[in-house]
Amino acid sequence: MSSAARGARARARIEVTAAIKEEARRQLAAEGAAKLSLRAVARELGMVSSALYRYFPSRDDLLTALIIDAYDSLGATAEAAHAAVADAGPVRRWVAVCEGVRGWALAHPHEYALIYGSPVPGYHAPETTVPSAARVGVLLIGIVRDARQRAGGTELPPLPDELRAEAERMAADLAPDLPPETVAVLVAAWAQLYGLVGFELFGQFHRVVEEREPFFRHAVTRLAHGVGLA
Repeated sequence: MSSAARGARARARIEVTAAIKEEARRQLAAEGAAKLSLRAVARELGMVSSALYRYFPSRDDLLTALIIDAYDSLGATAEAAHAAVADAGPVRRWVAVCEGVRGWALAHPHEYALIYGSPVPGYHAPETTVPSAARVGVLLIGIVRDARQRAGGTELPPLPDELRAEAERMAADLAPDLPPETVAVLVAAWAQLYGLVGFELFGQFHRVVEEREPFFRHAVTRLAHGVGLA
């Protein structure tokens, strides 16, 4: 086969893969991840199921591709938000990343629900999703690490005895160069960030918080202070 023919086949595969993912996202929005069906995707695209299986052998393979795409899109948005204020102080950089996460979630609610909503019954995410899922966390850890290096370290209150071993394990896994006290509050802040976004996105703030943008900014600024940023 000539190089031109191989190139044409590769381009066609890319185009078909993109079309499959786009239809799958449409179905996610309409039916939810639990009802995603390869047969339904194939039918909407005018393909026979056997042809679609050459691109995604199972529903789980398609879900994994969508999950990685969502994590990467979220991560890229957060990284762009951080790059826009890269010369600012650590609190401003932290808030910018958090606002990037919120903005992406509001613009992509169904994809956010796929990665941070209810688990899909019967689906277990493989290790291949981890690097993409970690992009926002890596950014936040980097901001704290940089602030500690520049300021000589910000001490946090000591950990309770019953948490120390777990905090040391988390530090070894996530950021061996940071104190366990810092890593413990970073993990809590990471969870609280997605809790804030999820509450807004899924309607839990209805008739509770009306001015949501300033509320969010205030809340994530407090999270920044909680992890030792000043």
